[in-house]
Amino acid sequence: MNNSKNHRDSDIQKKIDYEIRMRDGACKLLAACSQRDQALEAAKSLLTCNARIMAYMSELQRMKEAQVMQRVARRSSDAGPMDDRLPCKAKVAISDLRIPLMWKDTEYFKNKGELHRCAVFCLLHLGGEIYDTDMVVVDRTLTDICFDNTIVFSEAGPGFELKVELYSCCTEDEGPKYHLLAHASLTLAHIQDSFRTHDLSISGNEECSYWLPLYGSMCCRLAAQPHCMTQEMMCGYLKVKQLGGEPQGWKKIYGVLKGTNLFCYHRQEDVEAKVEPVCTIAINKETRIRSSEKDRHSKAQSISISNQYGGEDVTHTLSADSKEDTQRWMEAFWQQFYDMSQWKQCCDDLMKIDMPLPRKPAIVMAKQGSLYHEMASSLPTPSCEGLLLQDNAVSAEIRALLSSYYNDSY
Repeated sequence: MNNSKNHRDSDIQKKIDYEIRMRDGACKLLAACSQRDQALEAAKSLLTCNARIMAYMSELQRMKEAQVMQRVARRSSDAGPMDDRLPCKAKVAISDLRIPLMWKDTEYFKNKGELHRCAVFCLLHLGGEIYDTDMVVVDRTLTDICFDNTIVFSEAGPGFELKVELYSCCTEDEGPKYHLLAHASLTLAHIQDSFRTHDLSISGNEECSYWLPLYGSMCCRLAAQPHCMTQEMMCGYLKVKQLGGEPQGWKKIYGVLKGTNLFCYHRQEDVEAKVEPVCTIAINKETRIRSSEKDRHSKAQSISISNQYGGEDVTHTLSADSKEDTQRWMEAFWQQFYDMSQWKQCCDDLMKIDMPLPRKPAIVMAKQGSLYHEMASSLPTPSCEGLLLQDNAVSAEIRALLSSYYNDSY
C-alpha cells in the first residue's frame, strides 16, 4: 500500500518537473520569437504549463491530506464499521465545442476598417487532468468560435466537475498575454448523449482589448462511459437452472458481468473468440437479485435474478461451485448496482466516445471563412513542423521541448 502511494507521489512529481521544463522553454521562446503568431502560441503554452503545475500541486496536496486522514481513522479507537464501497471511474469526453458570438449589426456588416482580432483557446480541467484546445483567431467575420478537439478524461468519478475556461488575447498586443474571457462548470447532471447548450459565465467588458461579444452560452457534446459499462466486472463458471426444461435441470455456463447484462457462454474461450452468448440475463436498475438457501441438488447457495419481460416476472436461478464463489458474485452484483446508482443516466445505454486523434503541432491560424484567412492561405505553405518552429532565432533545444510538449498533450 505504501509503495503504491509513494509511486503515485513520484509520478505526480515527475509531471510537475516536466511542466516546469516546458514552462521554461515557453518563456525562452516568448522572449526569442520575432513573429506575432509564434508569440501567441508561446504565451498559450506558458499559461497551459502554469495551469498544469498548479493542478498537479493541488493533487499532490490532496493525496497527502487523504493519507493523514486514513492514518487518523485507523488509530481512532471509537471508529465504527465503515462502508468502503467506492463507485467505479469513467471516461468523460467533451467534443464539438461551439461558442456563439453576438456582434452588433454595425460591426458584423461593416466592410471597411481594420478587423479587431483575438486569439482564443480553451483550457479544460477535471481533477488533476488539464487539456487545451487548438488556438483559433476570431474576428467579426465569424458567428461562432469552433473547437474541433475531442478531449477525453480517463479517471473521472461521478462527483466530477469539468471546468471549461475560454482565454482570449488581442493579436495586436506587443507583449501577448491571455485573459480569462468566460468559464463554465459541467457535472454529471449535464451529461446527455446529444449536442446541448450550457450557460457560460462571462468575464471582462467591452473596454478590454481581449473582449469578444459572447452570447452567454456554449454548445457541446458531453458523454461518459463508466467502467462498469465497458469492462468485465466479474467472470467465472456458473450453473444456470434451465427454464421450461427438466424441473432440476442445470446447465454449466461461463458468465461475464458487463454493462447491463450477464452474458452466458458455453465456455471461456467463446468470449475471446467473440462467439454469441448462449443467453443474456439483464442486470439493470430494475433487476432484483437475492441469494437463496442451499439447493439440495447444488453445492452452494443459489442466486435468483428477477426481471420483467413483457409485463411478466422472469427469474433465472444460478449456482456457483462454492459458498465463497457465491459471495464474490453477489458482491459483484451489488457493486454493479451501486455504480449504476451513482452514474445514473450514463448507465442507461453505452454512450459513444470517439478517441481523439494524435495532437498536431501548433496550428497558428485556423481557417474559418474569414477573408483574412483566405488571403493567408494563398501564401507559400510552411514546412510540416508548423509556424511555431520556423524562427531561426529559437534554439534547437527549445524547438525540441515545444515539439515534445505538443506531441505529449494527449
